[in-house]
Amino acid sequence: MSAQIDRFVHDRLPPAAQLPIFRYDLPELQLPDQLNLVEELLDKAAAKGFADKPMLRSPGRTLSYAEAGVEVDRIAKVLVEDLGLVPGNRVLLRGGNSIGMALAWLAVVKAGLIAVATMPLLRAKELGDIIEKSQPVAALCDGKLQDELRIAQQAHPVLKAIVAFNQPDAPDSLESRAATKRGVFAPCPTAADDIALLAFTSGTTGKPKAPATTHRDVLAMCETWPRHILRATPDDIVIGSPPLAFTFGLGGLLIFPMWAGASVYYADGPYTPESMVKAIRDIGATLCYTAPTFYRQMAPFAKALGVPTLRISVSAGEALPDATRQLWKEATGIEMLDGIGGTEVFHIYISAAGNEVRRGAVGKAVPGFTARVVDDEGREVPRGTVGKLAIIGPVGCRYLDDPRQANYVKDGWNYPGDAFVQDEDGYFFYQSRADDMIITSGYNVGGPEVEDALLKHPAVAECGVIGKPDAERGMIVKAFCVLKPGHAGDAALVRALQDHVKATIAPFKYPREIEFVASLPRTETGKLQRFRLRQST
Repeated sequence: MSAQIDRFVHDRLPPAAQLPIFRYDLPELQLPDQLNLVEELLDKAAAKGFADKPMLRSPGRTLSYAEAGVEVDRIAKVLVEDLGLVPGNRVLLRGGNSIGMALAWLAVVKAGLIAVATMPLLRAKELGDIIEKSQPVAALCDGKLQDELRIAQQAHPVLKAIVAFNQPDAPDSLESRAATKRGVFAPCPTAADDIALLAFTSGTTGKPKAPATTHRDVLAMCETWPRHILRATPDDIVIGSPPLAFTFGLGGLLIFPMWAGASVYYADGPYTPESMVKAIRDIGATLCYTAPTFYRQMAPFAKALGVPTLRISVSAGEALPDATRQLWKEATGIEMLDGIGGTEVFHIYISAAGNEVRRGAVGKAVPGFTARVVDDEGREVPRGTVGKLAIIGPVGCRYLDDPRQANYVKDGWNYPGDAFVQDEDGYFFYQSRADDMIITSGYNVGGPEVEDALLKHPAVAECGVIGKPDAERGMIVKAFCVLKPGHAGDAALVRALQDHVKATIAPFKYPREIEFVASLPRTETGKLQRFRLRQST
C-alpha cells in the first residue's frame, strides 16, 4: 500500500492503457511490494559489511557508509520536523555534484518525498517551468546557486521554503539545522511503486519531459546493467562528470556505487579534461563515467600522464564514435564500456563489456531487457535492416501529465526514439535518433556514422551532422565542424574532408555542406543538440 499522502504525482501518471509492460524475468528482479530504496542501499549497508568503508569522498572530506547514514537521518528530520513535509511532497534539489547534494537527495527519498533534481546552470525561467510542472513545496539548494531559484520562487509561490546547503557556517543552513537533530530516522514505508524521483529530460529534442521513477525501478536497474555488465566491487573508487541531476550521473555516481559498496569522489567544481585525468591519478580512481566528447578531450592527457589505477571507462549519454573508442584505447589500453539508456528507464539497457565488445556496436540487450528493431507498425524487421528500437523490461516510461507518453509507449513497448540495426548475433548498431535520420535521394544516412568518419580526420576536434532540406534530394547531409588549432576552415579543407568521408564510408553519405564553427550546442551533460543545428540552417 502506498505511503505517499500527497497524491499529486500518482494522480498525473499515464492511464493504464498507455503504461508500458513491466517484465521481471530474472530471479534477482523479484522485489518485495514494500520497498524504500535508501533503506535498501544505505541502512542495510552495515549488514553487508560496508559500514566502515568509504562511501562519499571529496578533496576535504570522506564519509563512511555509517557516517553518511547519520547525516542522511539528520537531514530527513529537518525535512519532516522543521519543514513539515509529508510523503509524496516534491522537493526541488539544486546543486552540482557534491557530498552535500548526495546526502540531500538520499534524505529526500528516504523520507518518502519525491526528489526533483535540477541542473546548476538553469536560469529562473527554466526553473520556473520545472516548478510549474512538478509543484515542489520546498527546495534544497547549494548556497552559491540560490539567486535564480529565488527569482523563480517569486513567480511560483507553491515553492514555500528554500534551504541552503554546502554552507555549514550559516545559521539557517541545512547543515546547521541538521546538526541539532539526534537519533535514527525510520525510513518511510514506501510501496515499491511509490515515486522516488522526477528526472526531467535533458532537452536534446526540445521541451524537457518529466519521467516518474519508482523505488522499484531504481533497485531493479541495479540488478540489470550494474550486476551483469559493469560488475563494480566494494574496492572501486568511482569518478565522473555526469550531473547527479540526470539519471546517468545519479546512477553512475551515487546509486550504483552504493549498491556495490564502492565509493564515489566529487571534485570541488566542474572538471576539465586535464583535471579529470589528474584527479583519477591523485585518488586512484578505478571507474570513470563521462560522455564520448569528454573522453576524446581527455585522451591526450591520459596518454601523457597515465591512468594506472583505472580499469573501467563507461561512455554513455550520446553515441560513441568508434574513432573516439579507438583513441581512448590507444591512449590508455582500456576498451570503452559503451551503453545506451534513457532518463525514461533510469539508465542503460543495451551495452557490452570486455571481450563481449564488438567494434562499432553499442552491445546487446542487458539481461532483464528484451530489445528489437521494428518498423513503423511495430513489426520486427530483418536483421541488418534499419528500424526503430523498441525495448521492454523491469522499468518503463511514465511521463508526468504529458501527451508525449503515447509516442514513447506503444503496445506496452518503450520506443526511445533511436534508429538501430541489429546483426545476426544480437548486437545493436546505433544509427541516429529516429527523427535525425537523414533521407537523401532515397538513401538512409545516420548522422553519427558521418560524424565518426569526420572525427577520424586529423583536423577535426568535434562535429555534428544533420539533414538539411533540399529541393532536389529531399535532404542533404550537412556537417558542422570544430577544428583543431592550426587548421584553417577554407574551401580546400572542405574538399579534403568530403574526400576523406567518401574514402571512409559509402560515398553517397558524404556531407555536401560543411560549416566551420567555434563550438557546438550541447546540453549541460554534453549531449549534442542537433535540433539547434537544424534551427540554424
